[in-house]
Amino acid sequence: MALIKTSIENFTGNPFTEISKQWFLLTAGTPENYNTMTCSWGAMGVIWNVPAITAYVRTSRYTFDFLEKQENFTISFLPEHCRKILSFCGSHSGKDCDKVKETGLTPLIIDGAVTFEEAERVFVCQKVYAQLFSPESFTEQNLLNNFYETDALHKVYIGKILSVYEHEE
Repeated sequence: MALIKTSIENFTGNPFTEISKQWFLLTAGTPENYNTMTCSWGAMGVIWNVPAITAYVRTSRYTFDFLEKQENFTISFLPEHCRKILSFCGSHSGKDCDKVKETGLTPLIIDGAVTFEEAERVFVCQKVYAQLFSPESFTEQNLLNNFYETDALHKVYIGKILSVYEHEE
């Protein structure tokens, strides 16, 4: 099976279940030097009149530096049988291991960005906005306490969707 470029208008997925239940890999860097991480927080929609994906990355994550340095990143949804890969990539740091080698993922370069052959759907995104969460901006103190008392803040990244790829059926 191969990933085939399609139109965003053909996307029929449910972002609420795909992001929170299926999870995704966020991959940033260059074809020679990149990292991927599992995310279960994000959003899809339209902002500034373009389709976009919003991703949240803690400043302490290894992928954070790759995302900071590069203009483009990918959001890759893997099929359910790849759940162990997603779990591994979410619980291990690329600083400490080679996630591709450990999981058997097959890197694939599309539109100059890194994704994986195992993905069933890929969004290639261009970073158009990035902002660190601000503790004083939380209107619900319990969110700040529950999610950031012992962990680093997230930085929000809005990526304009440049292209969409899906596995041909």
